[in-house]
Amino acid sequence: MKTSDFYYDLPQELIAQDPLEDRAGSRLLVLDKKTGEIAHHMFRDIAGYLEPGDCLVINDTKVIPARLIGAKEDTGAKIEVLLLKRKVNNVWETLVKPGKKARPGTRISFGDGLLVGEVMDVVEEGNRLIHFEYEGIFEEILDQLGQMPLPPYITHQLKDKDRYNTVYATHEGSAAAPTAGLHFTPELLQEIQDKGIDIARVTLHVGLGTFRPVKVEDVKEHHMHSEFYIIDEEAAEKINRAKENGKRVICVGTTSCRTIEAAADEKGHLRACSGWTEIFIYPGYHFKILDGLITNFHLPESTLIMLVSALAGREHVLAAYEEAVEERYRFFSFGDAMFIS
Repeated sequence: MKTSDFYYDLPQELIAQDPLEDRAGSRLLVLDKKTGEIAHHMFRDIAGYLEPGDCLVINDTKVIPARLIGAKEDTGAKIEVLLLKRKVNNVWETLVKPGKKARPGTRISFGDGLLVGEVMDVVEEGNRLIHFEYEGIFEEILDQLGQMPLPPYITHQLKDKDRYNTVYATHEGSAAAPTAGLHFTPELLQEIQDKGIDIARVTLHVGLGTFRPVKVEDVKEHHMHSEFYIIDEEAAEKINRAKENGKRVICVGTTSCRTIEAAADEKGHLRACSGWTEIFIYPGYHFKILDGLITNFHLPESTLIMLVSALAGREHVLAAYEEAVEERYRFFSFGDAMFIS
């Protein structure tokens, strides 16, 4: 299976640069995973595709303003730092640009010294371990100095930081948003619950590894980066109950999907747990829990389009993407949605 098998042609102008004013006002392409049949709707109609007893799984991670612009203390040269993973004692694993200016011992000042970082070490993929010094509360300083880490294909400035988080974002720790969840409003979630559909909240802190390009031609040689997840007792119980009752488990986004598939035992049963996952789902994978998926449209040749193809079949997915292009759907993080049923 080749990476190039998951390529499709996307006109640049279809990449959504700004979120819609109405979160639920995006379009919804509905794809039948068995037949490949396609229907076009609006996202606010999603409750009509869910049935009482189904379980909707959402990822309640919260994106932090993890992009920091600073300057080297000795030369004043501009340096950009993206926080990836919190380690211990104010040490973070980071992505630094330009990396050649960030050798161990380099000190970087942010906000005229409100926050100072010292490069401790160079680790996997050229990432830097940085120790931060500050007075006060780190999260408050980050909120003051940091910017949302928007993907490189979004070139517009985000006016409202909250629009790169879901309305149910709770646990801080992500370097990127679980974007399928951006379409939900509190009213839509209430409508879904009123219909008798359980909503299970899991947490997976999204790292940039999910979005890194696949650089190998043979898909099986690609290695996913690890991401931290949590499934509590209540979420496990709701998901298990739906399966036991013959109802569907529908994940909002590939991150929710990867969380439950990574944590499930071979019989498709979940228990409360937490840990790190490097699960890579591509065609040939046998889903243990997932029945349906609400997702956005993903980059060509990405691990995300491979996951979607594992669920609905590569031919069905690429045909649906081709139709979405013809119908001028909006693509990627701030784009339209797809429901694979």
